[in-house]
Amino acid sequence: MATIADRRVAAVVGCAVADAAAQPLHWNYRKEKLDALLEGKEEIEFWEPSQNPFYCIPTGRHSCYGDQAQAILESLVECKGVNVEDLTKRHYKKFGPDSDYDKSEINKYMGEEHGKVQLPIPVPWRHASIKHFLKNYETKKEETGSETDSQVDCAAKIAPVVALYAGHPELLEKVEDVIRLTQASDVPVTIGLAAARLLEHYILHGPDPNALEAVIKELSSPGRKNPQDLDKAVAGYLRQVLEKREVPHYNAVAESFRKD
Repeated sequence: MATIADRRVAAVVGCAVADAAAQPLHWNYRKEKLDALLEGKEEIEFWEPSQNPFYCIPTGRHSCYGDQAQAILESLVECKGVNVEDLTKRHYKKFGPDSDYDKSEINKYMGEEHGKVQLPIPVPWRHASIKHFLKNYETKKEETGSETDSQVDCAAKIAPVVALYAGHPELLEKVEDVIRLTQASDVPVTIGLAAARLLEHYILHGPDPNALEAVIKELSSPGRKNPQDLDKAVAGYLRQVLEKREVPHYNAVAESFRKD
């Protein structure tokens, strides 16, 4: 049986490897096209050549989510814990001017008509929350996080923080600090904290078929740590997920969770 220390390491390594493995097929929204591409294939990790319709970078490199997780991991190691000032500087260096994500690099691939980008671009994609972060940082706003972006960054990048603080009372506070660096609205904060609770459960307890039920119970508890106004709403969605656990993912999303 793996130890808690083993599972801390596995959470970080798993986050890094999974992101790189999925990156070449990232953001494929046309199901029919993706199904045709993958038909008969059993192994789709680290796909070559890239079939990413928005950006095309070498297989093995991280997506925008993995690059955030890497910046967070490096900061945690250097500072021996969450240091928001250091995290802020590292994010600006990683995604800002003169980085691989620099807007001037993307501008090289703008078409003549209405400034339309010619897709896929051969450089990493700078997405919404990072754009907002950079603008807020450069205008010297006290809060650098986006007030409108609610994408999955909040859950995808936090494995290093949970791995370090799992079992410690300040875990959720530290995770919230990291999320709010780039996403400050209630939705991503609440979802990210729920994801942190789930990952912490696995790190501390190992495989558990009842892990999601434990998180739902905690989110519904009046005495829960780091309470958010949307906790009970997220708990409700998680209950719907449990109800659909035997339904294939695509069907479950189309039937119950898809936004038209």
